[in-house]
Amino acid sequence: MKSRRKQHRAAPEAPAVPAAPLNPALAGLKQVHQALKAGQAERERAAEAAALAASAAASASRTSVEDARVFRRLVGRVTPLKPSGRVRPRGEPPPALPLQRWADDDAVLRESVSDEYGAEWLLESDDSLSYRRSGLGPDVTRKLRRGHWTVTAQLDLHGLRVDEAREAVAEFLRACVVRERRCVRIIHGKGLGSVNRTPVLKEKVRRWLSQKSEVLAFVEARPNDGGEGVVLALLRA
Repeated sequence: MKSRRKQHRAAPEAPAVPAAPLNPALAGLKQVHQALKAGQAERERAAEAAALAASAAASASRTSVEDARVFRRLVGRVTPLKPSGRVRPRGEPPPALPLQRWADDDAVLRESVSDEYGAEWLLESDDSLSYRRSGLGPDVTRKLRRGHWTVTAQLDLHGLRVDEAREAVAEFLRACVVRERRCVRIIHGKGLGSVNRTPVLKEKVRRWLSQKSEVLAFVEARPNDGGEGVVLALLRA
């Protein structure tokens, strides 16, 4: 007879039981533990870095002391020099540039020059309309006219209006005094290009120059140096 195997039926699965809710007091415990571990690792790294820095500093200090000891051994015994009382000279600083004074001078020059200055600035009544300040002898203008002093700077006023020319003359004279230019030439032209071919700047330049404290004397240039279109001025040293 054939044996019959007993067939076992699988037992039915038990229904899933829902897990009990986690205690709210323990909900963030894992995160707190991780944060504590991370902080501990950071403190360990900082302590290790501080220990390495201290070790390096101590090593450098020992090296410095050892170097000093070797140097003293090699040099041997020395005798300090006696004080001689000498003072080590210090380099003189360059003089400060009086920028503010120059700016003030410019302002004063611009405000003080007048086109209506009186005719008393003519101290000599010759054809050259020469000028010299009080206290200077007639030989000054005579030497200036004859070229006794070499012209070291020049200003050309061609093409400038009256206001532009006035400012240009003031700036030119200030710069010449700063640079120690003694004899200068100012070209104002003969007025050939002006209305009625009248030299507008000729008289005005002479009026301006007579009001400048920098100007000691001026004369009209000789014909071969420009004649009535040029004025030569002697400036204070």
